Amino acid sequence: MPQVTPERLWTLSDFDYDLPEGLIASEPLAERSASRLLDARSLPPADRVFRELPRLLRAGDLLVFNDTRVVRARLFGQKASGGRIELLIERLLAPDEALVQMRASHAPKVGARLTIAGRAEAEVLGREDRFHRLRLVSGLTDFGLLMHEAGELPLPPYMGRRAGEADETRYQTVYATKDGAVAAPTAGLHFDEAVLAACRAAGIEMASVTLHVGAGTFLPVQTERIAEHRMHRERYELPESTVEAIARCRARGGRVVAVGTTTVRTLEGVVAALGELRPHSAETELFITPGFSFRVVDMMITNFHLPKSTLLMLVSAFAGHDEIRAIYAHAVRERYRFFSYGDAMLLARKGDA
Repeated sequence: MPQVTPERLWTLSDFDYDLPEGLIASEPLAERSASRLLDARSLPPADRVFRELPRLLRAGDLLVFNDTRVVRARLFGQKASGGRIELLIERLLAPDEALVQMRASHAPKVGARLTIAGRAEAEVLGREDRFHRLRLVSGLTDFGLLMHEAGELPLPPYMGRRAGEADETRYQTVYATKDGAVAAPTAGLHFDEAVLAACRAAGIEMASVTLHVGAGTFLPVQTERIAEHRMHRERYELPESTVEAIARCRARGGRVVAVGTTTVRTLEGVVAALGELRPHSAETELFITPGFSFRVVDMMITNFHLPKSTLLMLVSAFAGHDEIRAIYAHAVRERYRFFSYGDAMLLARKGDA
């Protein structure tokens, strides 16, 4: 009888790596497309500049973007005791209700009142996993209006700073149109109008999905065995026009190139949920880890992700765990810039390079 090799039990430690603090990008470059691009479709990878991307793709390929727009989801306030709080809006449940990630010296109890930005008072309704549920009860009673008037763009914690005036533009993609994210789909930050125009001139088609990145993307994985991790939910929409664009791409022998892990989660999440690619709008909790079977995406553009993060697990599933370790080691040696304002890489699905 042939011996059956058990599936590997992946642990958090399998997705750790050493990153010098000086490689974390806390500010954007002067030009979006001046970022470096590591062409890692095969090993050894090749060092390039992002504006070279159109030459690395082929006529007939399809770029799929995430057109979400980051909202001013970070708010500051205080408890009745005077203790300071920081809120990160996860999602709006109603105009006057929201799920929030809260930082406070002591978590407020159900029924507690909070003053937000000196403009609104909120009541704590309860907890849902690692989030608090709040309702605005006086002052401004519309979270959308409160965020617009008093909120800040929520830069990731590792940047170690609050958003400035330049971030209002640079922490958005140039094609962002649909409000709802609390973090940028950062692979798209490298595209400027010149690169988009060059892609069109090269015969590369474009389409979009929407996935509103939630505050859960900032939460660390807390279980050593990653199979025990529960993924946060994020809202997405896959329009009919994009389904049709993918069908045309397949018919002409082109490749589907996802811009960012959020686009990958949307496309592969629909197929995982429905068994096929068709227009759909829902929430996804899809957790992509090595062993996942990709059915839509052929290539991916993505930034370099945090150690032990679910995003690092996703790219390891896509390009291969050992391959990603080699790619990241190269990026560290060559002093690439990491994370949201960092550089990018171009990956092929393992076996397709």
